[in-house]
Amino acid sequence: MRTVMADLTTCAQAEGTVVVIDVLRAFTMASYAFAAGVREIRPVATVDEALLARERDPALLVAGEVAGLPVDGFDLSNSPAEVRRRDLSGCVIVHRTTAGTQGLVRSARASRLLAASFVSAAATARMLRRLKPDTVTFVVTGADERRDGEEDRACAEYIAALVAGLAPAVEPFLARIRASTAGRRFADPAKVAFPLEDLELASEANRFDHALAVRQRGEALVMTTIAA
Repeated sequence: MRTVMADLTTCAQAEGTVVVIDVLRAFTMASYAFAAGVREIRPVATVDEALLARERDPALLVAGEVAGLPVDGFDLSNSPAEVRRRDLSGCVIVHRTTAGTQGLVRSARASRLLAASFVSAAATARMLRRLKPDTVTFVVTGADERRDGEEDRACAEYIAALVAGLAPAVEPFLARIRASTAGRRFADPAKVAFPLEDLELASEANRFDHALAVRQRGEALVMTTIAA
């Protein structure tokens, strides 16, 4: 299997099997939300899209952030620590984030679309091994002019190693989360929107035995889990 690395500026060209990575925090949060009982997640690009969806269907929950910060009027932030404490049985979340959901929306040419973080890394690798694509594009959503995206790159490299049949120690990969530009924000107690617990939860490698699959349903993207 050949692996290609992309980011938010290049993922629109990615075809075939695409795995969008967001460790801090979108797809870590998504996995914990599913564990809390969420039925499906609908990724969107903008705050307005999320709020409009709830206006049309008040049963929906809207979640996410802008520049990492909670959004006024949203039901939930982008914090895995927050969602894991909630009973979300049967809920549907409309999810807007600065990095992860942007990567999903922009990867429109993918024929098979997955989302991943460290908490679902091994399950994602098992699914890729079953699918046996010739090429997999990993989208490192955390890299931009202000952030190095090292946490997402580490996750992509770890998944790729597992798919290749290797058994690498996960600790060196996890260390890159804390050392990353994004990770350092969670070590600062003054940044209350970035709790240390979120960093710790994001570092619980292979906690879940599900992969996050994303498909088009009408005009909407829909994320669900697949046991792997």
